[in-house]
Amino acid sequence: MSLMFTSHWATELPNTYTELAPSPLQGARLLYWNQALADELELPHRLFLPPFANRVWSGQHLLPGMRPLAQVYSGHQFGIWAGQLGDGRGILLGEQQLSSGRRVEWHLKGAGLTPYSRMGDGRAVLRSSVREFLASEALHHLGIPTSRALTLVTSQEPVYREQQERGAMLLRISDSHLRFGHFEHFYQRGDFQQLKNLADFAIRHHWPELLAIAEEQPRYQAWFGDIVGRTAQLIAQWQSVGFAHGVMNTDNMSLLGLTLDYGPYGFMEAFDPGYICNHSDHQGRYSFDNQPSIGLWNLNRLAQSLTPLLSAEILQQQLAEYEGVLMGEYSRLMRAKLGLRQQDAGDNDLLLGLMELMQHQGLDFTRTFRLLSEVRREVAPCRLQDEILDRPALDQWLQSYRQRLQRETASDAQRKAAMDQVNPKYILRNYLAQMAIAAAERDDPEPLARLHHCLQQPFAEQPEYEDLAGLPPDWGRHLEISCSS
Repeated sequence: MSLMFTSHWATELPNTYTELAPSPLQGARLLYWNQALADELELPHRLFLPPFANRVWSGQHLLPGMRPLAQVYSGHQFGIWAGQLGDGRGILLGEQQLSSGRRVEWHLKGAGLTPYSRMGDGRAVLRSSVREFLASEALHHLGIPTSRALTLVTSQEPVYREQQERGAMLLRISDSHLRFGHFEHFYQRGDFQQLKNLADFAIRHHWPELLAIAEEQPRYQAWFGDIVGRTAQLIAQWQSVGFAHGVMNTDNMSLLGLTLDYGPYGFMEAFDPGYICNHSDHQGRYSFDNQPSIGLWNLNRLAQSLTPLLSAEILQQQLAEYEGVLMGEYSRLMRAKLGLRQQDAGDNDLLLGLMELMQHQGLDFTRTFRLLSEVRREVAPCRLQDEILDRPALDQWLQSYRQRLQRETASDAQRKAAMDQVNPKYILRNYLAQMAIAAAERDDPEPLARLHHCLQQPFAEQPEYEDLAGLPPDWGRHLEISCSS
């Protein structure tokens, strides 16, 4: 099949973007590419080899049908209205048409100055580009909706953040880059016709099943209700794997319920409900335990922007569904992590008891749940007991857990197999990402490739990657991640 690109955004939503080409980096070179994703996208491997590779993936050479543009949007940042924002360093290159009929957007991050760059330089640095590449792939293979990463380009061009770093470009793939902030932008401008155009565009291309609803208000109501549900489910999934986004501004919230715009994210290690992964978040607004409430806060901002289309009463009715969807999905996921197939009134207390133990003892979130699958119904030693100093407290909780397992029909072996399919052995720890970054800055992609390959099977036992499953060394427990990228 030939590679086909379209640009429905450009043709159907005039006055919502600026057309411009990417600005090449000095000495741009393809450092690494995602072969598995390339195969899914039906891309010929010659595109990743000389002479094409360095030119295609750095934006120097556009493929037929591409129509690059920077989108305009606005948003609330750390709870404060920030006004007009937009693609300040990213370019939407176009939409690829796959043989299945699916379309995916190609977005080049670090592509240079745009009219929406404000005080920025339009560039991305290699450090943050490696982090986004790895995190988006890690979440995808954990089964969590996300944008994905296709290529990583490095360069010798200096970019200045807290210090001088190397410029880079990341080509990311997504079903859509529609954000809450797109709707906030046109609502705040009072351009309600463009707001309606944007809503109709979203439904036409991403919720086509709703076109069967003839009347507009019920169609918009069903549409917003699905956005609420998708957002609630996404955040429940984040919580279930200990993932903290770090910057849940409304301009970083995907309308389709995808994880988007990776900045100072973190996978929680020692369990701490108040975990803050962004050292710029001095008030802890985007702490791990705040993510569910921030998701609802952001949905309220979107709802306000949709008042020209739906009454406040209808919007509030849909927003009221958020907590039930989130808690229902979270409960389902956490029961599975505990190995419980049936629902029991005491399951929440059992989970809370484990989390209190994890918090007080500083137990690793991922490792604790993985080792829990080895616990047997009858009293027997288990490796989890070697992880904790307060052995009596763990034994007391294990007694309650074993009593609960007696009410399950699955055997120990069946339960372990099921738990190992939902409790990952491998996650993207900050220190692992840092080691991949350090090597990439030496033009060595091998640690990045090895870590990427491991994260593609996070639930499997992979003896060749056993070193990537361990707890972080002391230096890796104190890494600070900022918004700067």
